[in-house]
Amino acid sequence: MADYLDDKTALERKDPETTTHAVTDIPINASGHKQELDRNFSFLAICGLAVTSGNVWVALGGSVTVAIYNGGPPGVLYEFIVVSFFYWLVAASIAELASAMPSSGGVYHWASITAGKYGRVCGWFAGWWNFLAWVFAIAATTEIIGAQAVSMYAAFHPTFVTHRWHVFVAYMIVNWLTCFCVLFANWILPLLEQGGAFLIVAGVLITIIVCASMPPVHATNAFVWSEWTNTTGYSSNGFVFMLGMLNGAFSVGTPDVVTHLAEEIPKPSKNIPKAILAQFVIGFITGFTFLISIFYSISDLTTILNSTFLFPLASIYQQATGSAGGTLGLLIIAILPNLIALLGCYLTASRVFWTLARDNATPFAGIFSRVSHKHRNPFNAILLCAIISTILACIYLGSQAAFNAFIDSFVVLSSISYLAAILPHLLSRRSEVAPGWFWMRGPIGFIVNGIACLYITVFVVIFCFPFSMPVSASTMNYSSLLTGGTTVFVALFWFWRQREYEGPKYVAPDAEMLAADAI
Repeated sequence: MADYLDDKTALERKDPETTTHAVTDIPINASGHKQELDRNFSFLAICGLAVTSGNVWVALGGSVTVAIYNGGPPGVLYEFIVVSFFYWLVAASIAELASAMPSSGGVYHWASITAGKYGRVCGWFAGWWNFLAWVFAIAATTEIIGAQAVSMYAAFHPTFVTHRWHVFVAYMIVNWLTCFCVLFANWILPLLEQGGAFLIVAGVLITIIVCASMPPVHATNAFVWSEWTNTTGYSSNGFVFMLGMLNGAFSVGTPDVVTHLAEEIPKPSKNIPKAILAQFVIGFITGFTFLISIFYSISDLTTILNSTFLFPLASIYQQATGSAGGTLGLLIIAILPNLIALLGCYLTASRVFWTLARDNATPFAGIFSRVSHKHRNPFNAILLCAIISTILACIYLGSQAAFNAFIDSFVVLSSISYLAAILPHLLSRRSEVAPGWFWMRGPIGFIVNGIACLYITVFVVIFCFPFSMPVSASTMNYSSLLTGGTTVFVALFWFWRQREYEGPKYVAPDAEMLAADAI
């Protein structure tokens, strides 16, 4: 079809561990493929994407009433600090791999290279885990936006009874409008991401000021900083603390988001690590200060925990402002960054699937590996993400518990995809790739990679435990089931497709065939 560009590798296919130095007439990028996408994301735009897709303070607000059960406000604050520390190490490990191999495949590409002779199978699983995590992130973000929209209406109608179909309708509208924006307005996305970064920073400042100045009564220092309350049903406070770190992990656990735009950024080896740094610095500062401000604005915690609002922040904002109008205003400030964040989720998920498809790792790879010449994006891969999100919305309409099982597995799936790239890098003594612009030299790299791998290994298990005890079918944590089930599917697909699967190739940073802006 004339509307599509063919995606054929410019390299002769070799083993994943082979370093390619051959010369070709077609300039390629660090993935080993010819450059098909426009590098239209400036440094500011990619920083905007990182900050808005991280969306830390809004994500924390969306789960704050659940998080409070794990220690109360002090638990939420200290758990957020600890989980942020560990994710800084994970982010640093990802940043140096992204700097060395700036490919839209991200962990999929890096796992294929760092694992040496096991690279094909390791990369296969890393890529599929990562894609599934991000497509579930689309569904989770869309559902949160739908809940926010319904809560806005409920703020002005105290007798309004919410139902899942209300959120479903909002979900479908937001899902497809966002999809169409990503499909047909690729040229404006960098500007929207820059605007999203402004909304994140300005929004949290306004929210902090309102929550600090408007409440007639503020919470005590003890309530915010020292009154530990364990209402999970678990007897061990230490275990409750570690389990509570899941809420923070959901908000900060997206260090790979900008890496999947590596083929749409100038000088990705340098700009991706900088964008990851901006994401985590701004995310931690805004998230921590936001939590402090909303906790001090709470005057009656029991009312908030028993609230009928679908979006937990609505009840907190209602107590803070004392009016429906103030609640609506703060909810609007929270929903706008979420809309931009959803664009980032679509960009990320579609790029992961597209890179899998161009290496014959997906069904109908010839269709999903195409890049639209007219719209300058992986059109079919984006459309597929919207269809999967719609299917998940139908699951939500039938059973919220089943839907939650999918979105709750985001942290576990994304974490094991990171582990699949970082652990082989560590076990190979960090020798499979040439250093990029950002590289942790000497023992620092081994220490950071080692702690990151240990954290992921331990907490992937902890995050699969039930959120509270006693447990029932509706309150069970199904992350292990979803992760195991999808992994079985991916394994079966591997045995079917492994002969046709090609896998990413390592291109040395000094290779002559690299395009001028590939690194």
